[in-house]
Amino acid sequence: MKKFIKLIQREFKLFFNNSVLMMLFIGAPILYGVLIGHVYQQGKVTEMPILVVDEDNSPLSATFVDMMNDNENIKVIRMLPSLFDSKEIAIEHDATVIVHIPKGFAAGVQQKRVPEVTIFVDGSNTLTSNTAAMAVNVCAMTLKAGVQIETQMKQGVPAKIASEQYEPFKTTMVRQNIRSGNYLYFMLPGVLIIVLQQVLLLGLALSFSSEFENGTFVELAQQMRNPVGLILVKIIPYVLMSIGILVLYWGFGKWYDMPLHTDFWWFALCTFVFMLAVCFIGILVSIVLPSQLKATEILMVIATPAFILSGFTWPSSLMPTWVQFIADVIPSTHYLRIFRVMFIQHGENYHTYNGLIAMAIIAIVCFIVATVVLAVKIRKVKAVKFPFPSK
Repeated sequence: MKKFIKLIQREFKLFFNNSVLMMLFIGAPILYGVLIGHVYQQGKVTEMPILVVDEDNSPLSATFVDMMNDNENIKVIRMLPSLFDSKEIAIEHDATVIVHIPKGFAAGVQQKRVPEVTIFVDGSNTLTSNTAAMAVNVCAMTLKAGVQIETQMKQGVPAKIASEQYEPFKTTMVRQNIRSGNYLYFMLPGVLIIVLQQVLLLGLALSFSSEFENGTFVELAQQMRNPVGLILVKIIPYVLMSIGILVLYWGFGKWYDMPLHTDFWWFALCTFVFMLAVCFIGILVSIVLPSQLKATEILMVIATPAFILSGFTWPSSLMPTWVQFIADVIPSTHYLRIFRVMFIQHGENYHTYNGLIAMAIIAIVCFIVATVVLAVKIRKVKAVKFPFPSK
């Protein structure tokens, strides 16, 4: 029994002597609890941006717009005179719904011609698009009831009977991008991209840390003293192997009949920059932390909440600013936005510029820092190996 207690005490001592393990075991639940709690702090989607194309400009259409602004779930951020470029403007403002009020709307209601209000719904994000579309539809139904009751009451018809006689206008909902509403098309690509990021981070976490732990870094540094060359030697195999993973993902798309039509070469460029950004983050951590376990643990802390923070399932605009900052330093955040624009929303290439630039900045900064730290470590190895300058 005494031996058993001593072994337990020893385990506690080992735990508290490992600062990284202690931080992860105690700090991670707190960190993730606070982080994820703040991501979903609002609890429901509110003030989702929508566009209104008002070609009628009548008091009735203005009343409809006011009703939508009064709804807590949506917010009219832009009024447009026509549908021209409305899709491009919606992508720029992250608007999930475009409401089109046709010319002659008010006159049609008064003359009982049943004019049609069209609601264009961006189905690339199931949660936000459904919430915004339902809110617009509620406003439309409320306006219908109001017009109907007012008209019939002027004719002396009781409100209860008037509500059963006719509809003053009808609404048509057009689902765009993911017309089938298949949640697989929405979730699978996002999850697979996160998996790609994680396998790259895990592999590169062991790249230099394993050299330090096994005592082979001195031999490696003697063979190549250029830090840039050493970094390239480490990442090129992973970049090449990632191509096989991407081909596998393409196979998944074909297997599940997912539409994968876009500008191939532009998407290939974005993918290459994404892989470089992930690789350089992994390399940097592996160089700074010479322990394989610590490097892996730290990179898992980065990779685990990536999907939640990316804004792919929950609007990043509803997250606190400090959470958005954390999300912006993770490459998958920008790559998932690029994927959505190119494959789901079918936007133009220029809509991906911001994400591509952000990933390039992450890659460049991590590469420079990793090169500097690695050069210092190589110099220390040379100083130990050759303490006296050669003549």
